[in-house]
Amino acid sequence: MVTVLSFAVFAGTLGVSIYALVVTIAPRMDRIIGALRGQPAHRHPLATLVRAEQRIAVRRWAATPVRSAPSSSRAAA
Repeated sequence: MVTVLSFAVFAGTLGVSIYALVVTIAPRMDRIIGALRGQPAHRHPLATLVRAEQRIAVRRWAATPVRSAPSSSRAAA
């Protein structure tokens, strides 16, 4: 019984690990095969890089702290 249980656990973990590898590698399989064949990587269009740079700039702008205006009670005093 212990042998069957240990086989079931081993088979389950093996299945999960194979699934994780396939899900991770399958979307980039064309790039992996191209790299193994020595083909140069595909270049991204300039518009894609410009959009990425703009997103980075917006994130930096949004991350800067905003100084609050002086409260009205201080201004009145």
